[in-house]
Amino acid sequence: MFVVIYPGNGDQSIPDRDSSRRNNSSESNKSNGDASQKFLDVNTNWREFRAMLYNNYQVEKTDSVAQGGTPHVSKPLGPKWAHPLSAPETGCVLLATEKLDGVRTFERTVVLLLRSGTRHPQEGPFGVVINRPLHKKIKHMKPNNNELATTFADCSLHFGGPLEASMFLLKVGKKSKIGGFEEVIPGLCFGARNSLDEAAELVKRGTLKSEDFKFFVGYAGWQLDQLREEIESDYWHVAACSPHLIFGDSSDSWSESLWKEILQEMGGHYSELSRKPKQDI
Repeated sequence: MFVVIYPGNGDQSIPDRDSSRRNNSSESNKSNGDASQKFLDVNTNWREFRAMLYNNYQVEKTDSVAQGGTPHVSKPLGPKWAHPLSAPETGCVLLATEKLDGVRTFERTVVLLLRSGTRHPQEGPFGVVINRPLHKKIKHMKPNNNELATTFADCSLHFGGPLEASMFLLKVGKKSKIGGFEEVIPGLCFGARNSLDEAAELVKRGTLKSEDFKFFVGYAGWQLDQLREEIESDYWHVAACSPHLIFGDSSDSWSESLWKEILQEMGGHYSELSRKPKQDI
C-alpha cells in the first residue's frame, strides 16, 4: 500500500488496484534493492576490487607475452595480496627501500599510513611502523595510567616511529564503525592516548578483547611535500595490501619479516628486492 501526503488534508491511503502491478512493483523494488546492495558491497570492498583488477591485468600481461595473446583465466584474489601504488593514500603501507639500509630508525620498515594528510603544516601524513615489535608488554613499562596498568597490561608494545606520541591500533573486524575511533582500512581503526578510556570501555563491555589492540611507542610523520619528495627519491615503495597481511593471525603479522612478505606478494622486481642482502653503508 502506498501512502500519499496531501498538504493540509492529512494522510490519504491509496489502495492497490492491480495485484499484478503490485507484484511487478515489488519485483522492481527488490531488484533495485539488490542493485543497491551490490553497489554498497563494491563500495565497501573497493580496495579488494582494485586489487583484483590489478591482479587480472598482471596475469593478462604475462599471458600475452608468454602465449602470444592467448586469453587468460581470471584467478580469484586470495587472503594475502599486495600491489604497488603510484601515490600514498590513507591505509597504504610505505616499505623502506635499500636507500634506507643502515638508517636504523627506518631500515626495512613497513609504515602503515594512518592519514594521507593535507598541505596544512599541522596536518601532514603520519603513520606507525608495524613490523618492529619491542618484545615487551605494557606492564613491563610500569605505566601510570590506570587503564594501561590493568585493562591493557598484557598488550605487546611496538616501536612506532621517531616522533614522540603514543598510539594504538584496534582490530574491529566486521563490526560496524566504532564511534570515537578513526578507520584506517575496513576492520582496523586507530586511537591515541586521549581515547584510552573509550578503548578500555570497549573491552569491559566485551565488544573487543585486549588482544585486539596493538600499542605503539612513537610514530612517523612528514609534511605532505616532504613525503612525496622521499617517495620520488626512491626512499619508499608505496603499496596497498590485504588486511590479512596487516593484522592477520599468522606469526608474520607485526613481525620483522612482514617487509619481505609484502614485497614478495607484490611480485616482479619487488619480489627480487625482498631477497637482496642489506647494503653496507
